[in-house]
Amino acid sequence: MSPGDYWKDEHGVWFVFPPKDGAGVGSLTEHSVVEHDDGTISVSPSIMFAGVYHGFLERGVWREA
Repeated sequence: MSPGDYWKDEHGVWFVFPPKDGAGVGSLTEHSVVEHDDGTISVSPSIMFAGVYHGFLERGVWREA
């Protein structure tokens, strides 16, 4: 996995690796995830890694908050 990646595990839980060094990997269990027909996802609310990264993932594209 690389910064900016996202994936669903074998249990159907989504995970993200934000596009910021040092952010690490986190699950999206506290978020709403919409899967689009093209394989991308949109996540709400915004994704925050305390003090390291805060942003949005919309149709597979990361945008800093």
